[in-house]
Amino acid sequence: MERTVALASSPAAGRQLRAALDSSPLWGAGRVEDTYNLMGHALRKALGVIARQQGWGLAEGTAALATQAGAGVLGASSLKAALDTDWDDPTARDHALEVVLAALASVEVLVAAHPQAPPVAWASVAAARQVRDQDVQVTADGTASLRQGVAKDRRISVKDEHMRHGRKSRSTLVDGYKRHVLTDLDSGVVPAVGITPANAPKATVTGDIAADLAAQDTTLVELHIDRAYLASTLVRERGQDLAVYCKAWRVGNAGRFTKTDFRIDFDSRQLTCPNDVVMPFEPGRSVHFPAPACAACPLRVRCTTSSTGRSVAVHPDEALLVELRQRQQTPHGRARLRERTKVEHSLAHIGYWQGRRARYLGPRKNLFDLRRAAVVHNLHVIARQPPLSQQAA
Repeated sequence: MERTVALASSPAAGRQLRAALDSSPLWGAGRVEDTYNLMGHALRKALGVIARQQGWGLAEGTAALATQAGAGVLGASSLKAALDTDWDDPTARDHALEVVLAALASVEVLVAAHPQAPPVAWASVAAARQVRDQDVQVTADGTASLRQGVAKDRRISVKDEHMRHGRKSRSTLVDGYKRHVLTDLDSGVVPAVGITPANAPKATVTGDIAADLAAQDTTLVELHIDRAYLASTLVRERGQDLAVYCKAWRVGNAGRFTKTDFRIDFDSRQLTCPNDVVMPFEPGRSVHFPAPACAACPLRVRCTTSSTGRSVAVHPDEALLVELRQRQQTPHGRARLRERTKVEHSLAHIGYWQGRRARYLGPRKNLFDLRRAAVVHNLHVIARQPPLSQQAA
């Protein structure tokens, strides 16, 4: 990928880059299963590994070991068919869960009884334990049932342990990963990409993006992003030479004075309310105006209904948010914000080359595949460039 970027760019060292960063869903290649099938899948895999090690066929060996362990339901081709329960009945579902948990305990004993059990068998048992710990709750009387809601960082696939539930938006669910693409706004090439689990905040990818850019001897001077990347290290630890372009968070207060109606002096770190009451502030903390001053204020009705006085939260990077809001109020600033659409075009092209669903298991191989798709995209960009003679003219 670095070679295609070099082909499309100026040969000068220390190139300055204007870029936009965005992401799109990448559905995982692993099968997504519910709690019962996740545990059953992991346990059958453990039995199958030991069966192969002992020279048996996969199906008959798994069934034989399941019977030997006292967990015959694992020998069937379908776990839920073997459980043969009324899945609409909560009591029946809890009983089926207890059968699967008993099978887990039996397989643990069987694997422990095989001192030469391969590491894959133990890893499969550990996966079943992980699913049990994240999805199952046990009451004081020992009754097991499924937890309500989704556990944080829940494992959803036996085949791919890194896949996660996530959202692209309120209406778009993702089971797998997010692919992140950084697009050069001047040349159109993609100099850096990243892969994160679908439930990871977008901002977590920027460390990998920064490492890719550093390896290319490239300095980022403009970064066009959406608000999800504002918490990234690229933004929080930016230097003076990096300009950030992003839509600011909306501020509201039910028709009363908002934070934008207060004057903020970052040099003296003072916050002045619309009635000219001045309070000191620290970035990342809230400012609480005195209750007596607010009670006597002639603008109280337009400011707050709190009996303890008005409070204003100051963001750790409030200066950037003020800059973004001011820029958004001008035609020139809004035109600069629209430049970010170029990265959406790049994402669409890369999505066409890579596909909607991942080809591989795990983030490492899928990152390699994303880089391959970025190379194909960059070669198409280079092919559309005019000859050097025309560029020089």
